[in-house]
Amino acid sequence: MNTRDVVFPAGRQALYEQHRYSPAVRADGFLFVSGQVGSREDGSPEPDFEAQVRLAFANLQAILQAAGCGLDDIVDVTTFHTDPARQFDTVLAVKDEIFPQAPYPTWTALGVTWLAGFDFEIKVVARLPR
Repeated sequence: MNTRDVVFPAGRQALYEQHRYSPAVRADGFLFVSGQVGSREDGSPEPDFEAQVRLAFANLQAILQAAGCGLDDIVDVTTFHTDPARQFDTVLAVKDEIFPQAPYPTWTALGVTWLAGFDFEIKVVARLPR
């Protein structure tokens, strides 16, 4: 039986245990990170959209760091948006700060109708450093 090597960012393990999922799993040289949202310390959504996007990236970075990875290790990105037409310029501006130069990771953006009170979510696959 395979075991999952789960990665927890500091101070957020209770949130994941409460909802019964792993924030990230190491497997075969990659890190698979579950969707990250712009949640504040108490788990509630950051109300300002741009701040919510930035907080989602900060939460993502905390998981990457806990696994010994960084943003440059990301190879694949999937984002979820509740109102892509209205939100995309803001997301792109933040994305351009996070990934300022090529080579860029692959990216898929999806419009969705529900994100449990959030307006943006990001999930990634990253390569683990050797």
